[in-house]
Amino acid sequence: MPKPKKTKSNPTGGQNGAQYISELMLEKKALDILIMDVRKITTLTDFFVVCTSESEPQTRAITDHINERMKESGVKSWHTEGYQNLEWVLIDFVNIVVHVFSKGAREYYQFERLWADGKITYVRDQV
Repeated sequence: MPKPKKTKSNPTGGQNGAQYISELMLEKKALDILIMDVRKITTLTDFFVVCTSESEPQTRAITDHINERMKESGVKSWHTEGYQNLEWVLIDFVNIVVHVFSKGAREYYQFERLWADGKITYVRDQV
């Protein structure tokens, strides 16, 4: 009898992919992490995963960590914006869009207010 093929889970596949990205953010000590399900309010993407960084080096570390680990999982981002300035970095995985904000940018843009109709799940470190 042939063995069933092992299938690699798709880290960009919906809620599980968003949760995986939030865990990667936690590994780099990101703050105020949330997953926003926007499937019912837009066709742009399914989920936003949002966090706050305390410094430019931390923003770079969070962004690089997410890109590297996702690439190791077989998923490359479609597009990245804001990496030069590190105030608001957007990583587009098509079904999931990641936002890494500086504290000032997060307060200024009030991202959660813009997408308030989405279902928000707050992510906490399980210490």
